[in-house]
Amino acid sequence: MAERVYITEDDDSIRELVSVALSAYSYDVECFSNAEDCLEAVEEQVPDIFIFDIMLPGMDGVQAVKILRSNENTRDIPILLLTAKSAEIDKVFGLESGADDYMTKPFGVMELAARIKALLRRFGRMSKHCGEQILKAGNITVNPALREVKSNGKTVELTLKEYELLLYLLKNRARVISREELLAKIWGVDFVGETRTLDMHIGTLRKKLSDDAENSRLIKTVRGVGYRFIGE
Repeated sequence: MAERVYITEDDDSIRELVSVALSAYSYDVECFSNAEDCLEAVEEQVPDIFIFDIMLPGMDGVQAVKILRSNENTRDIPILLLTAKSAEIDKVFGLESGADDYMTKPFGVMELAARIKALLRRFGRMSKHCGEQILKAGNITVNPALREVKSNGKTVELTLKEYELLLYLLKNRARVISREELLAKIWGVDFVGETRTLDMHIGTLRKKLSDDAENSRLIKTVRGVGYRFIGE
């Protein structure tokens, strides 16, 4: 069965272009011109991935992402944001809202298809974590079977990419992991885009763990190489 994609974009030409392009890649596409209609459709059927423009009439894309992340039925569905804002702070804001990836306009449909493929692949692999042992480091506890992260006993809400990053760093804590390896493992070998994506995800992950001073230092930057998880 084809993966179902919900696209929310108020620009008619962009919406039609993306719909036609993704349909050619054999995705089952449904389009919306506003976030409210998309959220209403979710009550009837949950897609395999969401694509949201940030600037929308009425509710914006970031607000919609927050609602989806608070819904038990959609909290783990991958979300990609489209934005005309290219400033780093705007991208970080989108990621912190709960999105798993972003693309800036204008964009190419081949890259968009690659991003979607990578997100769906990572989401599909989550089921393979069932049965794995609970991991602990410092005040952090990760339960792969539930995709649950706790810090000092309190649940930490992470996006799909943030969770996958934390899990991979934890499992490989005995060594420094290069940026190239993290991009390949978390985003997929066919990932196309800015390498700053990794740095921004690491930054938001650190921020979400920073309620504890010890936790905020667990992910160490090894200059010129990559990152290492240093907690025991």
